[in-house]
Amino acid sequence: MAFEGLAEKLQSALKGLTSKGKLTEKDVKTAMREIRLALLEADVNFLVVKDFIKKVTERSIGQEIMESLTPGQQVIKIVNEELTTLMGESHSKLTVASRPPTILMMVGLQGSGKTTTSGKLARYLKNQGKKPLLVACDIYRPAAIDQLKIVGSQIDVPVFERGQRDPVLIADEAVQKGMDEQYDYVIIDTAGRLHIDEEMMGELVAIRDKVNPHEILLIVDAMTGQDAVNVSKEFNEALGIAGVILTKLDGDTRGGAALSVKAVTGKPIKFAGVGEKLDGLEAFHPERMASRILGMGDVLTLIEKAQTVIDDKKAAELEKKLRTQQFTLDDFLTQLQQVKSMGSLGDIMGMLPGVNSKQLAGIDLDDRQLLRTEAIIQSMTKKERANPNIINASRRRRISKGSGTNIQQVNRLLKSYNDFRKMMKQLPNIEKAARRGKFRFPF
Repeated sequence: MAFEGLAEKLQSALKGLTSKGKLTEKDVKTAMREIRLALLEADVNFLVVKDFIKKVTERSIGQEIMESLTPGQQVIKIVNEELTTLMGESHSKLTVASRPPTILMMVGLQGSGKTTTSGKLARYLKNQGKKPLLVACDIYRPAAIDQLKIVGSQIDVPVFERGQRDPVLIADEAVQKGMDEQYDYVIIDTAGRLHIDEEMMGELVAIRDKVNPHEILLIVDAMTGQDAVNVSKEFNEALGIAGVILTKLDGDTRGGAALSVKAVTGKPIKFAGVGEKLDGLEAFHPERMASRILGMGDVLTLIEKAQTVIDDKKAAELEKKLRTQQFTLDDFLTQLQQVKSMGSLGDIMGMLPGVNSKQLAGIDLDDRQLLRTEAIIQSMTKKERANPNIINASRRRRISKGSGTNIQQVNRLLKSYNDFRKMMKQLPNIEKAARRGKFRFPF
């Protein structure tokens, strides 16, 4: 989970403030010392940390905060606001050309995930109803062109390539193709190096000057911490980037890059890579990320994830089946597959308010369990899925053998399904009791 280590330490530091009815200046400064250490350990730029602590402290020891009824909560609110400001205040959208195509130039060091991220961005834009074109301008790295073509085929987006020709001419021809064939976006995947050098930068400047991209997006690996910030600064000074895309943010337990990039370069983080799959790209919302770090959850992103995978028509059909007791194991399988497409169970749970890494550690969130459940249902016949009551001992043995599981796991799934159906049968009575004011939820 992103920022896991940092989130745990910040929440621990702030918990001491909320447990007190009245705060003193000493209480605030003690908490700020813990927060300072947590940020430095997370590899946040030390100047950024210094400025952040100064702002939070000045706001927190004001008379209005100290004398409020909930001073601890007020300090948390201040920390949340300053974290949000640190990362950019609000989501920074892509610039859109007044006359298509919008030209996006993807730059970064070799190994940052630039080619895969180009594909992810193309998929993201395509899902918004846009028509993107990928351009292969990395002519140096072995198989780079083939990699982009494979990515393009997986997301059904065309790739413009001219082999080992001059990258500047390839980019220029691609933009012309984008204009002639009315593409909405032209995404140029440029070459990278293991380190910044004059030759690479010279080529990128030449491409930039030739095609005049509407945005230059820098791809950096969040796992590299302060190195990512330094790279961002150098690329910005040489090219004038419009924003940053952080890759591997889901594996970054420190968070230094995300918390430092905007403050050091003045350029916003526009997207975050959260997983290796081509659907693993999210718009970066500073306010939501700040809430997640402080254990307040990220319900909006969770809702957006659900909306992208849940079909409204199917949802209406499912509701009808639930109310008429026609919910089958096929319907259960459909719901399971939709949950899988939203990401790992840990990521989903991590977006819920009040859920932290320690709490998740005590819960069995084995994603393989979803795969086992899926395998069990798929090993059943159509009749068995529609009417699980016919599944006797011999059928259970066949299902467990076909799914690579044991009979106990098959029994557990069938019991969970039957328990769920029983609960659904009680739903009308629960609704009636609630309307009469005689029902109370047990929590």
